[in-house]
Amino acid sequence: MTDDVETIDLRGLKCPLPALMAKRALERAAPGTTILVLADDPLAALDIPHMCRQEGYEVVSSEGADGVSRLRLKRLK
Repeated sequence: MTDDVETIDLRGLKCPLPALMAKRALERAAPGTTILVLADDPLAALDIPHMCRQEGYEVVSSEGADGVSRLRLKRLK
């Protein structure tokens, strides 16, 4: 396990791209890696956690401010 954090800035992308790109980043990540996703598409705050539930990834935290969602995602295994 590792506690690396990777940030991916998906601001400016529209649905479904933020969820697809977050999924690709999680697939490439080593187990235990946390990915911080920045997205300004309002649907990303719904789509990304939904994708995580379907794919078995953890949503560590989700917050929004100034029109930007910040989601911390973790690849468990």
